Amino acid sequence: MARYEEHEEPFSHGRIFSLSEATELIPHLVTHLTKVKKGKTILVHTKEEIKKASANANYGGGSIEGPRYIKALEEIHESLKNIHEMGVIVKDLEMGLCDFPYLMEERVVYLCWKLGEERIEWWHEIHDGYQGRRTLAKGTS
Repeated sequence: MARYEEHEEPFSHGRIFSLSEATELIPHLVTHLTKVKKGKTILVHTKEEIKKASANANYGGGSIEGPRYIKALEEIHESLKNIHEMGVIVKDLEMGLCDFPYLMEERVVYLCWKLGEERIEWWHEIHDGYQGRRTLAKGTS
């Protein structure tokens, strides 16, 4: 995770979301994060075969798993690129943990959501992270 100077704002080049804007992205995030998880599973399962092929590359080696491995890498890359272009910050791929910069009481905080949650119900200060999650107040928009 990148470190920021105190005077530097980590969201300075990003988007500020409303709760409804962030919520609208959840179905897209589910799709992209599911593709990433699926791709990661393929990478894990083909790792040894790809290592062997790589070791034999100078001798014209290849692997039947090569195209599957490359396709998984491409899908992971494309999904993460799409999430980044939405302005969403992926904090943990294993958990499917995502943050959305959000304006609360004249300061930017992060709305916090993870794969499997039906809606965004949490927020935290920028430097607190997942462990500092707090429940959004009723009526937050």
